[in-house]
Amino acid sequence: MSDFVDETGVFVKAGEGGAGAVSFRREAHTPRGGPDGGDGGRGGDVWFVANRNVASLLAFRDHPHRKATSGRHGGGKGKHGPGGEDLFVPVPEGTIVRSRDGEVLADLVAHGDRWLAGEGGRGGHGNARFLSNQRRAPDFAEQGEHTEEQFLVLELKLMADVALVGFPNVGKSTLIAAISAAKPEIANYPFTTLVPNLGVVRTDDGFEMVVADIPGLIEGAAIGRGLGHAFLRHIERARVLVILADIAPPEARMYEADRDEQERVLLGELLDYRPELLERAKIRVAARADLAPDAAAEAAVDGWLPVSGVTGEGTRELIGAMRRAVEEARETSEDPSAYVVHRPEPEGIRVERELDGSLRVIGREARRAIALSDLTNPGALAEAQRRLKKLGVNRALGRAGAKEGDLVHIGTMSFEYGEDDLA
Repeated sequence: MSDFVDETGVFVKAGEGGAGAVSFRREAHTPRGGPDGGDGGRGGDVWFVANRNVASLLAFRDHPHRKATSGRHGGGKGKHGPGGEDLFVPVPEGTIVRSRDGEVLADLVAHGDRWLAGEGGRGGHGNARFLSNQRRAPDFAEQGEHTEEQFLVLELKLMADVALVGFPNVGKSTLIAAISAAKPEIANYPFTTLVPNLGVVRTDDGFEMVVADIPGLIEGAAIGRGLGHAFLRHIERARVLVILADIAPPEARMYEADRDEQERVLLGELLDYRPELLERAKIRVAARADLAPDAAAEAAVDGWLPVSGVTGEGTRELIGAMRRAVEEARETSEDPSAYVVHRPEPEGIRVERELDGSLRVIGREARRAIALSDLTNPGALAEAQRRLKKLGVNRALGRAGAKEGDLVHIGTMSFEYGEDDLA
């Protein structure tokens, strides 16, 4: 099984808030000490953090759940519960986070970029928080906020300056091994490269560029043929494309297509997948030049760069051409560190009618308004009504067409609507 994973699902759950405590001072000579219940602790957040030391999404394949710790409950004598610890989940640079519906939520490009995948639940207030001139002995507290598990899709697009694009077995792996420290698997059979390989090319004066060996493309890759369609996404971020065509004699290569036909197929697949890829800087390389000296000379006349990863022929010229193209692309392209994060707008309050005709009030603040320890307690019920009134829930129900006697749901609480109940 491959140790490279570039797409996976993950279940994320932030920590839940701790409940507030109901407590009263019990001390000698203090018969009416008043409420002293402490607040519950806040639940931990879940963050996705781009990390250059993480190469793939392999860690999520067998362990797809990420859960932060919950806050602890409050206690008597004003003791507040400790908060849960935040969970920082490392992901590779170039990771895109999508919702279950495919909406892009974040694009973590550079090392250190982070995105809040799950916000921890707020801790509940203890009964000491509800003390007022009108309420001298509150005997209720607030529950901690519950959090829901959500499913997210992670997709990796490699961050490379140069992508090597070609048919299977045209020498891409041999070439990247010759010009960098990468050690890809090399063998004489189709689809040797089953996962992308990254190599860092360093010149004598310290210039660096990242080169990606993309698994071989064949005709129809953009619509699912072969292996290439699963890896076309890794070409998207490359600044420069190196188009490799095998110029070995027909009996030494695995495909009948000649140099120009290979180029036509490769460019056609890029066009079908994402047309703007053809606007990238391109370097045409006549690969395996050591096997066909005459064809290599002809390719050079036609503007191709003859290269052999086995003998090293043309590799210095190729590195020079890649460097010039990368430097120019870096100067003219947008800064990839400006990563995209889509933050949801505040949820607010809204009312939806259920299939059975009842009404459901949706919104984080509405759920928090009724998250009290005992709604059968007159004081707690009065506090819930006060909060709902302040949020404008009654007005929202009226706009939604609520009528006397309609069943209304808010979180786990249900009640019959009365025009004066929340007025």
